[in-house]
Amino acid sequence: MSNNQHTSQAPKNKKKANRQETPSSSIVFRWMTVVMMTITVSFVIFSIVVYKITSRQGLSQQEDVSSKVVSTLDDSLTSIRGELQIANVVPALSPSMRRLLRGGPAITGAKSGSNAFSDDLVSSISNPDISVAVYNLHHEVVFATGNTTPPLPAKRSSAKVLQRSSSGMVLHTYSSVQSNDTGNTTGYIVVANNMSDYNHLMTSLLRWMVIISIVAILSFTIVSYFVVTSVVKPIKAIAKVARQVNQDPNSDVRIKGSRRHDELQDLADSFNQMLDRMQRYIEQQKEFVSDVSHELRTPVAVIEGHLSMLERWGKEDPEILNESISASLQEADRMKHLIQEMLDLTRAEQINVSYPYEVTNVSEVLSRVVSDLDLVHKDFKLQLDLDDLPLATQIQIYRDHLEQLLVILVDNGIKYSTTRHQINISAGVTDKEVIIIVQDFGEGISKVDQAKIFNRFYRVDKARTREKGGNGLGLAIAQKLVTSYHGKIGVESAVGQGSQFKLTFPILTDKEVSHLAELKDRQTTKSS
Repeated sequence: MSNNQHTSQAPKNKKKANRQETPSSSIVFRWMTVVMMTITVSFVIFSIVVYKITSRQGLSQQEDVSSKVVSTLDDSLTSIRGELQIANVVPALSPSMRRLLRGGPAITGAKSGSNAFSDDLVSSISNPDISVAVYNLHHEVVFATGNTTPPLPAKRSSAKVLQRSSSGMVLHTYSSVQSNDTGNTTGYIVVANNMSDYNHLMTSLLRWMVIISIVAILSFTIVSYFVVTSVVKPIKAIAKVARQVNQDPNSDVRIKGSRRHDELQDLADSFNQMLDRMQRYIEQQKEFVSDVSHELRTPVAVIEGHLSMLERWGKEDPEILNESISASLQEADRMKHLIQEMLDLTRAEQINVSYPYEVTNVSEVLSRVVSDLDLVHKDFKLQLDLDDLPLATQIQIYRDHLEQLLVILVDNGIKYSTTRHQINISAGVTDKEVIIIVQDFGEGISKVDQAKIFNRFYRVDKARTREKGGNGLGLAIAQKLVTSYHGKIGVESAVGQGSQFKLTFPILTDKEVSHLAELKDRQTTKSS
């Protein structure tokens, strides 16, 4: 392939990687969009509610002020019998009002203590926001205060009208004046309230609410960004590791641990455990293929050699023919046992998938296995001691696998026995564990070999082992079975005196047995 082709493929691979990372990046964008919209809408609604409540309360206060002015004027003018005129309106007002209209002080020194603030009309009209106009029946102004004269509306269907001006909102309050004596309408009162304080308050409130909302939205957005990023970061890490493992299944890359202590950390830990398990399966497959190719090479070569010999000149010699056929059958039988043992070893490494909820009574299995083996090996004495084992002791293991363990250890002891043909099997319990011991009185195992006997295909004495039969997989299968069920296996041995293998398993409580039974029933129901 040319350099140009490599160069053209590189950008494609880069674009492909970017496309793979796009979904992770879009999560941040979508989350931030949702967060910003939620915060913005929340603050807008909150601001509108606060603004409306404040506006309503402020407007209510201004309406009370205008209504008070109208009421005070109306009380002063209802005593006039005829139509309102300048001549009868001014005398009807209070002395302080007349003094104020003539340009005098609103409060006299002689009566400052008695009626300075008792004249409600003066105090109301003195408000710079208030403009008052009194109209007669011909719509002519007969009395007015303030900088502007509020007009009399053509349609007086409403007593209060809120209008917008250049300086803000203006409240116009309208009322007709009726004579107390005749009950007839004598004129009209119009009060215009510029509401300077209200307009200033609402303008300031609106400005500050906008500023606070913008600052709050930006602040919450920044905080939310870091929160969302911290949430998405481990997801990106998981996606990155998944891509690397997808590209190279043999990669040992894993998600780095963190101190989050939340669901994402649990996800990362579970993901790492899944990758470790997948890696173990891959290694098991490699080991299986490697072991098969290595161990089957010898018997295949032996069979091939005998067949070649027979093809060349052994057909005519009955002795050679019988020898070759016998040797070939022996090697074929050894291959069959080897394949079966390797399959058992592979299955032993996948116990938690095939038999996750199995429970077995230890006493029943030990009694039955020892009884069966005693019939097969009549020249050996198999002695069983269960005095320290309660009858109801149960452990989490598949019944056939516990039987297989005992058969492997007993056969191993019989295979390497010397003059004393005896195997002792005993079992007992501690506070939380059951201990099973298989003891023989054979050749024994040296300290150096004790650390290796559980390795697959390891033989203490290869020459003698081939004579006795076996492929060096029995103890490896036993160890895999024990560890798969969360147990332990160990050996104590002395050369020339025999060996003692010890199995240890956790004891199940009645509650745990019931729980495993429920899980097994669910699994059975689901599979059926």
